Amino acid sequence: MRRVSDPDLYEPAVIVTNEDSRFLAAEQAREIGAPLSAIILEPTARNTAAAIAAAALVVSEHFGDDALIHVLASDHDIKADRVYFDCVKAARDAARSGKLTTFGIKATEAATGYGYIEMGEPLPSGCFAVKKFVEKPDRQRAEEMLADGRFLWNSGLFMFPVGVLLEEMRALSPQVVTAVSEAVARSVKDLDFMRLDAAAFAESPNISIDYAVMEKTANAAVVPSSFLWSDLGSWDSVWQLGEKDENGNVHSANTTLLETTNSLVISQGLHLAVRGLDNVAVIASEDAVYVGRLEDSQKVGDIVKRLRSSESTVHMTQVHPTAHRPWGVQTAALSGDRFEVKRLSVQPGKKISLQKHHHRAEHWIVVKGTAEVTVGDRTVSVVENQSVYIPQGKSIGSAILGKSSSNLSRSERAHISAKMTLSVSMMSMAEPNICALTRYPQFSATIPTRRCEGPTAHNHNRFLSSFIIGYGCSHTILRQAARLFRLVK
Repeated sequence: MRRVSDPDLYEPAVIVTNEDSRFLAAEQAREIGAPLSAIILEPTARNTAAAIAAAALVVSEHFGDDALIHVLASDHDIKADRVYFDCVKAARDAARSGKLTTFGIKATEAATGYGYIEMGEPLPSGCFAVKKFVEKPDRQRAEEMLADGRFLWNSGLFMFPVGVLLEEMRALSPQVVTAVSEAVARSVKDLDFMRLDAAAFAESPNISIDYAVMEKTANAAVVPSSFLWSDLGSWDSVWQLGEKDENGNVHSANTTLLETTNSLVISQGLHLAVRGLDNVAVIASEDAVYVGRLEDSQKVGDIVKRLRSSESTVHMTQVHPTAHRPWGVQTAALSGDRFEVKRLSVQPGKKISLQKHHHRAEHWIVVKGTAEVTVGDRTVSVVENQSVYIPQGKSIGSAILGKSSSNLSRSERAHISAKMTLSVSMMSMAEPNICALTRYPQFSATIPTRRCEGPTAHNHNRFLSSFIIGYGCSHTILRQAARLFRLVK
């Protein structure tokens, strides 16, 4: 979001994300002071074709088909320097001429974890026509393409003229546009969020923008790009970009390493001790630990498939122990027979909605800060190391006082007719997809939240908009890479 928050270059961002990540995205934008134009919620995972189609339809509705959208993945690591913005301008010029433009990263090694793009004839804008897309190759084919010099890594970053994109999608993948158009038309506004219609959106094919359009169109261009980039698609890429110690290890806090080399060791909580290993990834999330060779990190998806295939572990791919709420964060810390313990971090001035539980009692303990707690018709102020008991059937709510967030520990005990159960997960929810409408000084336009109140400025000149798109509602351990990378960078 910081990369697209310069008001001289960008309009306020539009975020496209899923239900569970909506408050996380909104809170992170608030923390860095990044204004938002809209947060669009995908009701189910339908890959990048549907996500980009939704963004394009909204832009088209408010700005016309002559707008340009810049599509970026939210979980990529990019050095946004002069080289990067030079590439952005080259892509903008190509898109202005009607080209569906992608960014091809100049290959520096025979990588097997990326798809490739073969450059064709040069274009006036400084870009090249796309000759063909190549799926992730084996080692021999990757070495051949590296030696050839005409092949670039497929970054998954794009610059599209909206009208041309939608026209190509209608011709090449009509089911996507039809379904997403209906989902946008039947969307509703919920607080600061635009909710796409679930039934309509689910009818969209679950395909990528490459498969839907880029591999089929005759109108594709590629910008050879040499800015620093990683899709953080594996633990190996996180290790490569991390700051290494004298033994070649990248590790976070809460870790102790002895006689260990060239490894990635990250913990989100418990202390990890690793000894006598080389070239391994040891990742401890809130509720599970992954251990594997770094060179096999592209195969983590196989473990996810195995987890999904078993009734005893499928929940680990569906629900994350930490949930983001309008008031802060809630984490499931411990559960057992007829009890559950949760840790809540509530932002100052925020309130937990009034609620009543008929089948359980609760004990609230303030670990840090001050809370104003309402129990039934009584309101009490609770400070650090104090607690409050909420009997069955009593309404409960709280407001946080002061300038810093408060941490609460909430213990719940089920009674007679209810047994508390908890689903936990080793997977991170998908990183939110962030979209931003960008502009250069000669352009001026704003993008409203759909169905928002107030005037809308409409500029009939072409302008550059930017959409950062990820993978919607997918649940995969690889999505943790971007988040955990921030711990070690």
